[in-house]
Amino acid sequence: MSKSSIVTLLSSIRLTAHLPTHSWYIISSVTLSVLNRPDEIPHVFQYALEKDGGSTQKQLDIARRMREALVKSAAIGGLPKSINALYALKRVTPHALTDEPLGYSPTGRSGELYDVPSPKIMQRGQAFFDQIYGKVSKRVMGQMDQSDLGVTARLMYGYILSNTKVLSPAESSFVLLAGLIPQD
Repeated sequence: MSKSSIVTLLSSIRLTAHLPTHSWYIISSVTLSVLNRPDEIPHVFQYALEKDGGSTQKQLDIARRMREALVKSAAIGGLPKSINALYALKRVTPHALTDEPLGYSPTGRSGELYDVPSPKIMQRGQAFFDQIYGKVSKRVMGQMDQSDLGVTARLMYGYILSNTKVLSPAESSFVLLAGLIPQD
């Protein structure tokens, strides 16, 4: 995709009504990741910084939100695509907009992994799963519990998808949709 084409597409998505504020770039980056176009992620990031990243703090928020969306998209598009997209983002992210490896993370996942009792995380994940699937959640989980898929879903929803410290529940839902639609 040419740079002018991607800018036109991003401009259109950015101006779409009824999306959560500043969610256009997370939706765009997840969709491109799932389509296996990690080469387009830098364009999304640079356009987001240009249009929405006035202060250093806003730029840091954009970088963190894009990283978090790409991490969460692993549940839908697969870990290899998320890894490729995250590496593409990392290559163009200024050092000032990164978090130190194994240092502070706004998601707090490292602390959750080692310091928070697993049942608490699993309950949060189940609540998020129930919120997403609504009245069919028990049936869906029951079907997945017939194999290790139920365990996998509980871990993914508990530790990854239900963490809303960077992306809101609505934004996390948009991440899931942005990853599912291009696969349909």
